[in-house]
Amino acid sequence: MTRSGRTVRGLDAEQRRARRRADLLEAALTLFGRKGFAAVPIEEICQTAYVGTKSFYELFDSKEACYLALFEQLTADLSDRMQVALGEVDSIDGLIEKLAQVLVADLRRPQVLFGQSAGVSPVVERRRRENRRWAAGFVEGVWRHYGVIAPERDVRAIALGTVGALFELIVDWLFDGTGEAEELVARLTAYHRVVRAGLESTVDGVSSDR
Repeated sequence: MTRSGRTVRGLDAEQRRARRRADLLEAALTLFGRKGFAAVPIEEICQTAYVGTKSFYELFDSKEACYLALFEQLTADLSDRMQVALGEVDSIDGLIEKLAQVLVADLRRPQVLFGQSAGVSPVVERRRRENRRWAAGFVEGVWRHYGVIAPERDVRAIALGTVGALFELIVDWLFDGTGEAEELVARLTAYHRVVRAGLESTVDGVSSDR
């Protein structure tokens, strides 16, 4: 007979562990989003989450590991939302507007994903680069979905450069401090329209107006 272990407030040990982890990540989201990674000690994360330091180290090896777990969680959530949005909108401009709405809904999220992620550590930087490559693949897929490029055309480098520029525009918007979705949409849309015009004016990488 297997013993399930005692429960506390209706939660078993594994559920309590999951709750502590969720509380720590929520506290980290708030603190990293407001202060940045370097300015937040582990003790403050624990105090904000009402979780002991011992419990923190049972879940995360370091503050970097906590940040990386939060980054992974936010990345997965954003990618899921954009995949859903791709099936809901009928234009790239509409997709950009959906992205802006997601980012504006909780400014802590873009702060952690874009505003604070650079320079945290080599490990986080590698994960950030992987995230950009995934986003570039998504952008390339969007271009094919809407007929911007031919199915066989290789534009991986252009997609990666576009993603880098769009991410930097998001960072600039964050540091401007407006928090307005309309402003973010305008910046991202204006840039993407220039890129799209360039893509549509070339055939197999050679200008069509030569």
